[in-house]
Amino acid sequence: MTLLQAIQTELFRLQDTKYRDFQYKLIPTVEPRCVIGVRTPNLRKYAKQLYQNPDISSFLNALPHQYFDENQLHAFVISELKEFELCIQEVTRFLPFVDNWATCDQMSPKIFKKHRAELLSHILQWIHSDHVYTVRFAIGMLMQHYLDDAFKTDYPEIVSSIHSDEYYINMMIAWYFATALAKQYDSIIPYIQNDKLDVWTHNKTIQKAVESYRITNEQKIYLKSLKRKG
Repeated sequence: MTLLQAIQTELFRLQDTKYRDFQYKLIPTVEPRCVIGVRTPNLRKYAKQLYQNPDISSFLNALPHQYFDENQLHAFVISELKEFELCIQEVTRFLPFVDNWATCDQMSPKIFKKHRAELLSHILQWIHSDHVYTVRFAIGMLMQHYLDDAFKTDYPEIVSSIHSDEYYINMMIAWYFATALAKQYDSIIPYIQNDKLDVWTHNKTIQKAVESYRITNEQKIYLKSLKRKG
């Protein structure tokens, strides 16, 4: 039995059909028949075992995968990689095959925290991709790694310059700016005051920010006053 066959066998052993029937409704870009229904904690645990397998490259190279759960497992294996250059290589190779928000958002390599300076150039390449989830991933990485001590005003400017008809990109832009308001309010509020975002994204940003416990009541009242029509 090949590693790929062994992985599929294990995924079906871990299958929870009730969870599958709930889960596929949350990922409308994935065909229901491609969802096995393995719970995320089980996938993460399995990934921690798998990434050290000497033959793991045979699984990582087997793209595209047949099942959503394989894509999830792939993302979690990548997130465990300890070598930055290898991780970047695997992320870049996998991103074009990511076809849903869950796999995109849950892929979060731990090694990136130690290599923010080197990571940035890759983010700037990904963010100009024609692929929806590559762009979404890039924005997510800017949100995760560059809104605290590594923050620069150039970064929200880059995100605000993205204009897309894609729901999953616009939702991530809104999530980015809502989080940025919580962490860098004074630098970010001009983007809302000066209508720098598309109307839908602008209003979604305000909605998500107002839902945040990290935004003060005074800030929430002011943000609500900045909602736009259209």
